[in-house]
Amino acid sequence: MYQSIGNQGTVLIVEDDRNTAALVATYLEREGFSTVVVHDGGQAIQAAGACNPVFVILDVMLPNMDGWEICRTLRKSSEVPVLMLTAREEEVDRVAGLAMGADDYVVKPFSPRELVERVKAILRRSRSSVARPVTVISFDGLELDTEKHSVTRDGRPVALTSSEFKILQALMSSPGKAFSREELLDHCYRHGEAVIDRVIDVHVGKLRQKIEDDTTQPHFILTVRGHGYRFNDNSGDQGER
Repeated sequence: MYQSIGNQGTVLIVEDDRNTAALVATYLEREGFSTVVVHDGGQAIQAAGACNPVFVILDVMLPNMDGWEICRTLRKSSEVPVLMLTAREEEVDRVAGLAMGADDYVVKPFSPRELVERVKAILRRSRSSVARPVTVISFDGLELDTEKHSVTRDGRPVALTSSEFKILQALMSSPGKAFSREELLDHCYRHGEAVIDRVIDVHVGKLRQKIEDDTTQPHFILTVRGHGYRFNDNSGDQGER
C-alpha cells in the first residue's frame, strides 16, 4: 500500500496491475487528490476504513476478493462513490456492477484523463446533493431525508445504494407520477454512460426487498405496466406485482 497527500480528498485505488494503478494515481494527484493504492482485494475494506476516501476506483478482477464483493461490502456501510474497472465488456458485467451500487463502469483500456474527469463529475454531483436544503419526505412510516442522505422505515435505518436512493427520492418527490425506466435512468446516471433500462428493474427489486413488507404486493413502489414505476399516493392503494 502507498499513499500520497493532496487537498481534494483521498481516492482509494484498488488495482492489482501496478502500472495501471500508478498511472491513475499520477493523474489524480495532478488534480490535487491524495491517493491510497492497494493491489490485493483482501486489503481493500481495511484500507477504506483507514483512509476514509471520498472516492473508490475498484478493479473487478483482484486476488483474494473480487471487485463485486468489495463493492457489495462497502455498500453495507458507506455511500462513497465507486467506479469499477474491468477488462470485460459484457453487458451482464455492467449490469451486475451497477446493480451492486457502483456509480460508474469503465472498460480497459481507458484514457486516464477521461477517468479523472468522470471521478470529478461524480464528486460534483454527490457534493451538490449534500449541499441541498433540508428536505424530509415521509409516507406511511417510510422517511427519506435528502440532506442526511438517509432513509428510515418505522424509525429503523435502511441502507440503500446511491442508485437506490436516487430512484426512491425521485419517486417519493412526485407521488402518483408514473416514471418511465428511461426517466429513472436519467436520475441515476446523468453523465452519459451507456446503461440498459432493465438495470432499473434490478434496483427497484432490491429497493422493494429493503422497504416493503411483502414484495409480491408492494405498498410503496408500484409497477405501471408497460411503462415503469410510481410511488403510492394513497395510503389505501394496492400495489401491482
